[in-house]
Amino acid sequence: MTARSYLYVPGDQHDKLAKAAARGADAIIADLEDAVAFSAKSSARRITGEWVRRQTGGSPHIWVRINNQDDLLAQDLDAVVGTGLTGIYIPKVDGPEIIDEVARLVDATVSREGLPAGSIKLGALIETAKGVLAADRIAAHRRLAEVAVGEADLGAELGIQPSADDREWLPIRSRLVVACSAAGINPPVGPVSVDFTDLDALRTSTEGLLRMGFRSRPAIHPAQIPVINDVFTPKPEELAAAQSLVDDYDQAIHEGRGVILDSEGKMVDEATVRQARMILRRARAPR
Repeated sequence: MTARSYLYVPGDQHDKLAKAAARGADAIIADLEDAVAFSAKSSARRITGEWVRRQTGGSPHIWVRINNQDDLLAQDLDAVVGTGLTGIYIPKVDGPEIIDEVARLVDATVSREGLPAGSIKLGALIETAKGVLAADRIAAHRRLAEVAVGEADLGAELGIQPSADDREWLPIRSRLVVACSAAGINPPVGPVSVDFTDLDALRTSTEGLLRMGFRSRPAIHPAQIPVINDVFTPKPEELAAAQSLVDDYDQAIHEGRGVILDSEGKMVDEATVRQARMILRRARAPR
């Protein structure tokens, strides 16, 4: 796991792209899809392609969300695949077939550009009912690195009117967490919060996502990034408790015991320690 936060940036806006890397997000998603008017698609493609090729530092990670339309998809990929690009996000993924198509086009461009095979990652945005039903097959695709949920489009299709606590989204969010875990890939990337002025609500909802198994979330405004990073970063006391638990358990295993008691007198076995090891790995992951 390498990213806690992603920042969406419209692909046709020079100034915002130029400032994006300094905003504090672990990854940037230059958007050629919803954030760009149809009349500006061509210029956005050119602007984003030029910007991507100037990104050579490796951090933040650089993603581009392309258009999932036959007349735009290939043009988008041809413009942006190259040095500096971490990966491509495919919107409105209904099943693994579109991933096959994008992988074929990306791999052909990678070969033509002389880049290492498989160097461009693919991410899938699940934003449709068909995509939710196919989540397990999507997450298991051999070329897929990440899955994200797009609740704005999905909510419009399903007619969901979420409560303040987002309880209506719980079944779908859980389904994606299970699908990614079963496929052996990173936990899904959470939904955006469109109200970038209410940072307290953002913190509360992000903490809820963390409890559900999510480990990252996109921002649509730079003000959201510090909150997202803070929630998804293990706290010092959390790390200390996890390290102590792992050390005590490893010592017990060395002594031939498979179960110990924690500081509160509760039984601890490998399943509990596994959670502690995951917390330590999150803290050590490169950004």
